[in-house]
Amino acid sequence: MNVEYFMGLALEEAKKAYELGEIPIGAIVVKNNGVISTGFNKRELNKNALLHAEIEAIYKACEKLGGWRLWECQLYVTLEPCPMCAGAIVNAHIPKVYFGAYDKNNGCCGSAINVLNMPNNFKPEYEGGILEEECSLLIKDFFKKLR
Repeated sequence: MNVEYFMGLALEEAKKAYELGEIPIGAIVVKNNGVISTGFNKRELNKNALLHAEIEAIYKACEKLGGWRLWECQLYVTLEPCPMCAGAIVNAHIPKVYFGAYDKNNGCCGSAINVLNMPNNFKPEYEGGILEEECSLLIKDFFKKLR
């Protein structure tokens, strides 16, 4: 399976958030070409600032795999991770992150800052721009509807 396939699954999670009135960001954790967990934004729904898509997917993956180190996993997320989510990625030791749209204001994989490449920490590899247009359009459409 390829990165576009898994990003497509993350986009399906983002669409769930969209339908609930949440900023449409979705994430999945993959191990051995199988989906371990999924997540989408639920901040408004649960009135909790921590409920980003990546956090939910990482939390569920840790529960399912029985540990906090996700060394053999990859994370796919539709938007470049924010500082909180990038920190969670580093702390979970996820070796590879794929994201869709770049976030020039808050992205922490090189757009605003690079949390994934801080000295003396675990340094995940990352690749952005996977299905970038589809991921970006979903977010833009969401905010257009709000206005």
